[in-house]
Formats: sequence, C-alpha cells, structure tokens
Amino acid sequence: MRQTEVIRYSISFKHQVIRELESGRFGNIAEARQHYGINGADTIQNWLGKYGRNHLCSKIVRVEMPDEKNQIRELKKQIRQLKEALGHTQAENVINQAFLKIACEKLGEEVEEFKKKADTQQSEKPVKEEQ
Repeated sequence: MRQTEVIRYSISFKHQVIRELESGRFGNIAEARQHYGINGADTIQNWLGKYGRNHLCSKIVRVEMPDEKNQIRELKKQIRQLKEALGHTQAENVINQAFLKIACEKLGEEVEEFKKKADTQQSEKPVKEEQ
C-alpha cells in the first residue's frame, strides 16, 4: 500500500501567500501554486476564503425578478413530483416483471419466448383506420 505525503503549511506561510496574491504579485492562484509548489487544487482557494479579503474568490451574484423566484419554486416542485412519479413507475415495472415471470412459469414458458410471441401477434394485427 502506497502512503501519500501530507504537507502541513504554517499559518504565517498561508498569510504570506494570501498577501502576495492580494498585492498582485501573482496574476492568479495557479501562478502562486506553481511558484510555491503547492499541489492541492483548492488549497489556496480555501486559504483565501478563510484568511483573505475574499475579493479574489469568484462569486456568483444572481439578480432575479419576484416572479422568477416563484417560477423557480414551481419548477423545483415539478421536478420533485416527476421524480416521485418515476419512482412509482419503476416500482410498477418491477412488480409487472415479477408477475410476468410467475405467469410464464405457470404456463411453462420462458419469459423471452412469451415476449417474442406477444410481439409477433401484436405486429400481425391489422391497423384499424379511424373514421
């Protein structure tokens, strides 16, 4: 089993890296990581959140109209309902598959053979024209 090396950085080192980033010595976090040989992809980002002024952390600001908030709430509600409906449909499918297996066992047929016969019979039926 291969052991991974864990590197612990002192608080003063973390503050130094953050100060240099905030002062503009490095153009971005990747440059600071490369300069100091810091391997963790989110290490400096976490330090910025904890010790920095947070102006270098990317932020998402969402501006929405009052009706958009209601629309988002409605869409989330619809997603929840659809997930529930899908769950019920999947449960019904499992039950139907079990019933089909039991019925085929009672008829003395394999499920796949029964399905093939049913498909053949279905495709041989003439299509009724609507009037």
